[in-house]
Amino acid sequence: MSIRPARADDVLAVAELERANLGADAWSEGLVAEGVLGNLPTIRYLVAEVEGQLVGHAVASIVADIAELQRIAVDPAHRRTGLASLLLDAVIGAAREGGADRVLLEVREDNAGALAFYAARDFVEVDRRRKYYRDGTTAVVMRRSLVRGCGASA
Repeated sequence: MSIRPARADDVLAVAELERANLGADAWSEGLVAEGVLGNLPTIRYLVAEVEGQLVGHAVASIVADIAELQRIAVDPAHRRTGLASLLLDAVIGAAREGGADRVLLEVREDNAGALAFYAARDFVEVDRRRKYYRDGTTAVVMRRSLVRGCGASA
């Protein structure tokens, strides 16, 4: 297992992971390409590989003191192997390197597994966005502080 920044030759695989894992909320291949190729300057794509196969990805936006985890997805056959944790750790590392003091994310309120995953990694609920997803599902906004203060223990 390894985590690395995405490259141009990863665009198709990342776009396929988007479609397979995020369905109606998946980003288009064109948008993935813009981010991977560096045309969206605040966006960082990270990919997870197992034996040379791309099996997961994470996307973060890092602007000044705020990082936002926009995506994290792992191929179903490789879930529960620690890849999501490795991807999240890499995003947190990139956020710190980029000067962020917190990481924000949204997760579907009906995704109990994801809510538990983030809560176990020191994310706390800070808000809700009603009808955030295309199907009308509410998003739970979560935050993890990267520095002491503001209720943080990091």
